[in-house]
Amino acid sequence: MNMSVNIAGVEFKNPVMEASGTFGSGMEYSEFVDLNRLGAVVTKGVANVPWPGNPTPRIAETYGGMINAIGLQNPGIDVFAKRDIPFLKKYDTRIIVNVCGRTTEDYIEVVERLGEEPVDMLEINISCPNVKEGGIAFGQDPKAVEAITKAVKAHAKQPVIMKLSPNVTDITVMAKAAEAGGADAISLINTLTGMKIDVERRTFALANKTGGLSGPAIKPVAVRMVYQAANAVRVPIIGMGGIANASDALEFILAGATAVSIGTANFHSPYATVETVDGIQAYMQKHGVKDIKELIGAVR
Repeated sequence: MNMSVNIAGVEFKNPVMEASGTFGSGMEYSEFVDLNRLGAVVTKGVANVPWPGNPTPRIAETYGGMINAIGLQNPGIDVFAKRDIPFLKKYDTRIIVNVCGRTTEDYIEVVERLGEEPVDMLEINISCPNVKEGGIAFGQDPKAVEAITKAVKAHAKQPVIMKLSPNVTDITVMAKAAEAGGADAISLINTLTGMKIDVERRTFALANKTGGLSGPAIKPVAVRMVYQAANAVRVPIIGMGGIANASDALEFILAGATAVSIGTANFHSPYATVETVDGIQAYMQKHGVKDIKELIGAVR
């Protein structure tokens, strides 16, 4: 039984990884999870300089998930390269580094630095606000998506995954723009913009007012968008959004995802990733599926 998948020439032992920002760089979770069993570890977003993130409170629980406005707090590429990459190299798993930035130049600086590092792929978070365009996220304008993809690809030594925002009118337009810019793969969906109000205090639950909604509540939207994107582009897709178990993961794979990322579920079950690997294996045995590739995009 073969669970390996290939994305842009990179071979993964299985299609399960975790979503950026929900796992750190695996250090905390390595106490619970054997990182060797994951297809990849996707790091938290890394910028060219340390980012302090947003003011607190910046996380709120909500029905069927959570809203966060962490603001991509991270120690910057220098600390990341010195501390996190050597830790991850101890494990037999692929390393995907999530990159964030406020300008095209920010992204390029990190991508160039990572060209010298032993990492397998780069995931470019284009849900960041583009400071030169009045704070509109790179991922909400197809021209900006294509332009940032081209710019990153021109400097990247590793294959590039563009992480798409669902906060758009038509996800296929963004997927095609990323493909036109030369993306090697796309990942979707990032969080949906949401809001929660504390009725007792009569104020916003988050200091930022709005935040990113994630968790089971967004899964049907995510599956639909992955299906649409898979039928619009030829590049491989990493699907995410509310995946908590093997059944959820298989929905995304059947919809057209080559691999899947588990995010919010890690917060209530640190074993969610490895349990999903086991669950997919059990499903394949039960249904006589010899190769995971038989399932990718099987629902048309």
